[in-house]
Amino acid sequence: MTQTEPIRMLAVSASMHRASVTRTVMEFVAERLRQQGCFVDVLDLSSEPLPLFNPDTSFDADYYQDLRRRVVGADVFILGTPDYHGSMSSALKNFLDHFWKEFSGKLFSSVVASHEKGLTVTDHIRTVARQCYAWSMPYGVSFMEKEDVQGGEILSASFRSRLEMFTRDVRVYGEVLSKQRQADLAGTDPGFLARLR
Repeated sequence: MTQTEPIRMLAVSASMHRASVTRTVMEFVAERLRQQGCFVDVLDLSSEPLPLFNPDTSFDADYYQDLRRRVVGADVFILGTPDYHGSMSSALKNFLDHFWKEFSGKLFSSVVASHEKGLTVTDHIRTVARQCYAWSMPYGVSFMEKEDVQGGEILSASFRSRLEMFTRDVRVYGEVLSKQRQADLAGTDPGFLARLR
């Protein structure tokens, strides 16, 4: 990525609910990031569902190479999920299971629809990031249906303000990490990305 190229983000909306508040927030985040000059690819798993990951067959399946291209091309992953039993949705976990080194050195960020602040969900996403040698934002964004979002609209001014902070930080720190990742891949220093050269 040169300085003239926009940072590339993959926003994964991992709610299968037809009237998903997660999708509403992810669409808002994607649009705000586009307004800030980012390239944002949205993967809505309700309209682009993935088969259950199977290490024996998934890598050769028809859908895999196009999905991998989208993942490899992203510098930042914005992961939106409902809070199900204190963890991420099965759709999001299934997406994440498809990849490993493709995430290395990139930034993970979380958006969680939750009545319990989504803290354990964000922790689980950070655990995946750590296991894949990715970075994670030091905070996630959580929100409540009907209080913060309803009927396809962001209701809460305070939540809108948090989303403005979130999109700014995802862009700024995503750019920093992306530039360093490229330098590490092109260089000869013995950093952890040396294994991907």
